[in-house]
Amino acid sequence: MRAAGLLLGSVAAVELLHLAPAAVRLPPVRRHLARRTAGYGDPGHIALTFDDGPDPRGTPPILDALDALGVHATFFLLGDMLERAPAVGRDLVARGHEAAVHGRHHRRQYRPAPARDLRELRRATEAVTALAGTRPTWYRPPYGVLTAGPALAAHRLGLRPVLWTAWGRDWEPGATGFSVYATARPALTGGATLLLHDSDCTSTPGSWRATLAALPLIAAHCHAHGLTLGPLRDHAVPG
Repeated sequence: MRAAGLLLGSVAAVELLHLAPAAVRLPPVRRHLARRTAGYGDPGHIALTFDDGPDPRGTPPILDALDALGVHATFFLLGDMLERAPAVGRDLVARGHEAAVHGRHHRRQYRPAPARDLRELRRATEAVTALAGTRPTWYRPPYGVLTAGPALAAHRLGLRPVLWTAWGRDWEPGATGFSVYATARPALTGGATLLLHDSDCTSTPGSWRATLAALPLIAAHCHAHGLTLGPLRDHAVPG
């Protein structure tokens, strides 16, 4: 019984260590202890980021809207989505946007599986590298849950984990362009990183349309406050 108790205690300790990096999602940790990972950057700039693509339904109209606004963004791509829509990924890069890594699949990684985490993140990183012609800089874990396995894998692959400081909750049922903007607006201050989605693969069907409608409002907000809007590569996130 004692041996079984020690084993269970060891397993629990390993799982606790695996989950420890996820504390970066807590607002006080983001604001004060993990500003780099949270995405705080240049106080005159807001980083515009999109997750979960490339999606043949949502990504092209969002790319067209960004062209019309004269804005570039960082797209965190899923490896399995890129395999399904490589032409959309190539178009994204051809239009001058920054390609980053969102992982191989969109799933929570609560249980330790370091070999799997490294294998899947390497495959996704190789796919994005082949797409962009250069190795990506950024990694954002699915759901923003940065556990130890993916964090260590990202370090081995030369990726910098980054989350967000503002979001529009564009994935929710009933979201509209105005609701996305209104939700994000309080945190759209200098140095923010904004999370949006160009795909509904893990969201309410058609939710990318709310994102699309919010983009002119977000761009106008930045202009009115003297802030530039663009990709993470221009955000000067502290190294």
